[in-house]
Amino acid sequence: MNVLIAELMAVRHGQSEANVAFPAARAAGRLDSGLTCRDAEVQLTPLGRAQAAALGRALAADSPIAPPPQMVVCSPYLRAQRTYEIAAEAAAGAGLTMPTPTFDDRLVDRLMGEFELMTRLAIDAGFPAEAARWRAEGTWLYRPPGGENFPDIAERLGSLLADLHAAYPDKRVLVVAHDAVVVVLRQIIEELSYDDLARISAAGGIRNAGITRFTRTGGRLALAEFNTATHLAGVRAA
Repeated sequence: MNVLIAELMAVRHGQSEANVAFPAARAAGRLDSGLTCRDAEVQLTPLGRAQAAALGRALAADSPIAPPPQMVVCSPYLRAQRTYEIAAEAAAGAGLTMPTPTFDDRLVDRLMGEFELMTRLAIDAGFPAEAARWRAEGTWLYRPPGGENFPDIAERLGSLLADLHAAYPDKRVLVVAHDAVVVVLRQIIEELSYDDLARISAAGGIRNAGITRFTRTGGRLALAEFNTATHLAGVRAA
């Protein structure tokens, strides 16, 4: 019988500067998002920090349905690191000492290669042949130059899951990462098709600081909750 972790909680980082800049550029028809840092260095907004604190308070609530994690694995990207740091501080203020996180490169956001932090308008204007290939191959299968597609993400996350089961049997594990990571974890664990992923995406996407949770049931992980954001009700930027 396979040894498995007892629970996997996957959380997207709080709202980031990119989460604001890209929709604003798209709405204004601008080619440039205004961001000048690397993707790994994108920071949280004030609202993102407030969301992270609300997450920490929710984890400290220690409900019988979703007890706090025993292990934490985090994307090394700054927005994910800060989300967990702030969440852990808020949890400590509510009486819960959170685990010291480990960081794993397999939890990074989708790698866009030469198109890192470029808007779709900029790609359409500067790389029309690549833009046409993107449209032809679709969201899930298109691999930008030097980047990765969703099967590539699934490969690295499949490896990560296997390692988590081996390293933390019977433990509750929290992963703090990115929307692409949460979506692909659902794909792997539930054996979903790309049509299934498209329906999930069409329903509104992965919420910042939203909670998705899988629990061990019948010798495998099964989805227990998806994209929960009740802990974010009324959260505002400081």
